[in-house]
Amino acid sequence: MNIGDAAAASGLNPKTIRFYEEIGLIAPAKRGRGGYREYDDKDVANLRFVSRARDLGFSIAEVSNLLSLFKNTNRTSSAVKGLTMTHLAGIDRKLEELLTMKRALEQLAESCEGGERPDCPILDELAGDRANAAPGAGAVPNGVRGAGGRAHAPGHARSSIGSPGTPQRRPRLEQTLGWPKRERS
Repeated sequence: MNIGDAAAASGLNPKTIRFYEEIGLIAPAKRGRGGYREYDDKDVANLRFVSRARDLGFSIAEVSNLLSLFKNTNRTSSAVKGLTMTHLAGIDRKLEELLTMKRALEQLAESCEGGERPDCPILDELAGDRANAAPGAGAVPNGVRGAGGRAHAPGHARSSIGSPGTPQRRPRLEQTLGWPKRERS
């Protein structure tokens, strides 16, 4: 079958197949008359394997290792599981990072009235401009959570920023994300 048929059968596009051949992830296809690539069922099975592994987020290097194990009849399933568990641990780290970013963005969004005024605590925080922050603004201690799991300063009711008599503290973005504190000049 030609590259278009192999692409359709494997779920990869022809350009991706050529790229995988070029970097050595898959063996170069046999060439038929006229120099066109020709694929057989075994080639398509390998392409499907690569496609599924990439869909699960495995890196090209990890796919290469998995493909070697797939082709090796003397493999051990513990080697395959080890690669999978390492990949899973990486996904868990990424999920934690995304949840941390989500919490930081929720806190930033909550701190902004979203009205017609040009003042924007979100922009102030991104710029590191604490001069324009609400009085008492600063980092919320760890473990202090209000409704919905959002951080709130102790003793302060959940309300919109700028409400009279209800100052709120908001965490610094770099603290929420675990970034090092920047020195102000």
